[in-house]
Amino acid sequence: MPTYTAPTKDMQFVLHELLNVSTADTPGYSELEADFTAAVLEEAGKLASEVLSPLNTVGDSEGCVLENGVVRTPTGFRDAFEQMKEGGWTALDLPEKFGGQNMPYVLGTAVGEMFSGANQAFTMYQGLTHGAASAILVHGSEEQKATYLPNMASCQWTGTMNLTEPHCGTDLGLMRTKAEPQGDGSYKVTGQKIFISAGEHDMAENIIHLVLAKIPGGPEGIKGVSLFIVPKFMVNEDGSLGERNGVSCGKIEEKMGIHGNSTCVMNYDGATGYLLGEEHKGMRAMFTMMNEARIGVGMQGLAQAEVAYQNAVDYAKDRLQGRAVTGTENPDGPADPLIVHPDIRRSLMDQKSFIEGARAFLLWGAKMIDQSHRGGDDDAEGMVSLLTPVIKGFLTDEGFDMTILAQQVYGGHGYIEEWGMSQFARDARIAMIYEGANGVQALDLVGRKLPQNGGKPVMAFFDMVKGFIKENEGDEALKADFLNPLKEASKHLQAAGMFFMQNGMKNPNAALAGSYDFMHLFGHVCLGLMWAQMAKAAQAALEGGASDTAFYETKLATGRYYMQRRLPATAMHLARIESGADPVMALPAERF
Repeated sequence: MPTYTAPTKDMQFVLHELLNVSTADTPGYSELEADFTAAVLEEAGKLASEVLSPLNTVGDSEGCVLENGVVRTPTGFRDAFEQMKEGGWTALDLPEKFGGQNMPYVLGTAVGEMFSGANQAFTMYQGLTHGAASAILVHGSEEQKATYLPNMASCQWTGTMNLTEPHCGTDLGLMRTKAEPQGDGSYKVTGQKIFISAGEHDMAENIIHLVLAKIPGGPEGIKGVSLFIVPKFMVNEDGSLGERNGVSCGKIEEKMGIHGNSTCVMNYDGATGYLLGEEHKGMRAMFTMMNEARIGVGMQGLAQAEVAYQNAVDYAKDRLQGRAVTGTENPDGPADPLIVHPDIRRSLMDQKSFIEGARAFLLWGAKMIDQSHRGGDDDAEGMVSLLTPVIKGFLTDEGFDMTILAQQVYGGHGYIEEWGMSQFARDARIAMIYEGANGVQALDLVGRKLPQNGGKPVMAFFDMVKGFIKENEGDEALKADFLNPLKEASKHLQAAGMFFMQNGMKNPNAALAGSYDFMHLFGHVCLGLMWAQMAKAAQAALEGGASDTAFYETKLATGRYYMQRRLPATAMHLARIESGADPVMALPAERF
C-alpha cells in the first residue's frame, strides 16, 4: 500500500525563508512564527499520514453507494471526518465569530495540500464546504451568515456548489433550472444539476447546496443567473432541523477516479431556496467560490504529484534492476537499485523540481489572497486574479504528468492496482477538468486576465521579475544559474504577449490558438521566478552557517535542474504561439 509523509520541512522553508510570513505586515501574519506553524503542520501531517492516507485505497476500491436516497461513504470515512471536525481542521481560516480559527489562508493552504495528498476524495467534502461558506460569508445577509456559517465551519453541515446541467457546463447561460419567487421571500427551485461533488452523503446532519438558477422574466443568458441557498433539511428559527426539502440525489456518477467522493446527480423538485446576494448577480457570488476552488484544484495537482513522487522514490531505491553503466554500486546484491540509472534520475528530478517550485508558487498565491482579503491590497488582488488560471491550469496539467512519470518508475508494477500508482494518476486527472477545464483557464487568462485593468497586473508581474533580476545581478553564482535563464524565459513571455497585442484584434483566433501554450509558458516563468528566489534564500542560509547544509545544497541542485532542463520549454511554447492560428484552423470541420 502506498504511504504519505507530509513535506513539513519544505513547507516551513517556503513559509519562512521564501515568503517571510511572520514579518509580513498583513493582519494575522505576526502570529505565524516558525514554532507555531511547525506545530500546526506537524499535527496536520500526523492526521494526513496516519488517518487519511490509509483510507485512500479504501475509498478508491469501495467507492460510494446510493441506498434509498442516502449515499453511504466508504469504510472509515465517517470516523475520520469526526476526527477532522474535532481537531478544528475544517475552519482554520474562517472567522472566529462563526467558529473558525481565523488563521491566514496561506496556512490553511499548506494544511490543505497535506490532506489532499493523503486522500483527495475525502478532503473534497470539507473543501467544498469551505468554498460554500466563503460565498455566504462574502455575499450573505447577516441572518444567512448566522443561520448557516457556524455549522458549516464545524462541518456539522457540509456545502456544495451546483453549476453544471446535463446540457451545459462552461456555458452557464444555457441553464434551465428555474427559481420561482414566493410571497414570503423564498423561491421554489426546480431543475437538475450534475457532477455535484459531495452532493449527498452520510457524514453530516445537513447539506447546504448553493444552486445557480434563473428567475423567470430576468435577462437572457448569463446575465439572468442568480444564486440560491437550498438546504437538504429546512432550518427552523431556533436553528434546529425541520422537514426534508425537495432536493434528492438521483444517482452517483461512475468515475475514473476520486471514487471516495460522492459525485451526484441532484434533482430539485420545487425545493425551497433563498437568494444569496442580488437577483441576476449569481455569477458574481459564485466566483467567490470558484476562484478559491480553482486555487484549491491547483493544490490538488501539486498534492497528487507529491504523494506519487514519494512512493516512486521509495520504489526506485528499493527495486533492484540492472547494473549502473559506470560500474556496480550494490556489489552484495544481484543488481543495483533503479535510482542509479540516469533516466530514472531524470524522471525523479522532473518530479522533484516541479513539486517544490509549484509549492512555492501556490503558497505565494495564497499569501496574495491574504494580502487582498485581510490587508485590502488591490495590487495583490489584481496579481492573484491574473495568476489564478495559471495556478489551476499549469499545476494540474503538470501535476498529472508527474503522476504518470512516477507510475512509469514502477514499470509493469505501476500498471497493477495493488501498488496504488494508478489511483494517483486517476485522481489527478479530474483536476484538469473540473472548476473550469484547463482550456477554459487558458482562454480566461488570455481573453480576460491579460487585459484587465488596462494590463496593470501583467505589467506588474514583468516589473517584479525585472526588479528581482536587477537587484541580484551582482551575485555571479545566482546570475549564471538562475537569473540569466529567468531573464530569457521572461523575454519569451513578453514576446508572446506582444504577439497577441499585434495580432489578436484583427484575428482573435491568433490569440486563442496560442492561449494554452501561453498558460504553460507563463507557468514555467512563474516557477522559474520561484526557483530563483528560493536559490537566493538557500544561498543565504548556507552563507549564514545553517546546520542542515544538505537541505539547502539539495534545494540549489534541484533549482539548477529546473532552470536547465524544464524552463527552456518557454522557447517551444513561444514558437507555437507565433505560428498563429493558421496551422490550428487549417482543416474545415468536415475533414476531422
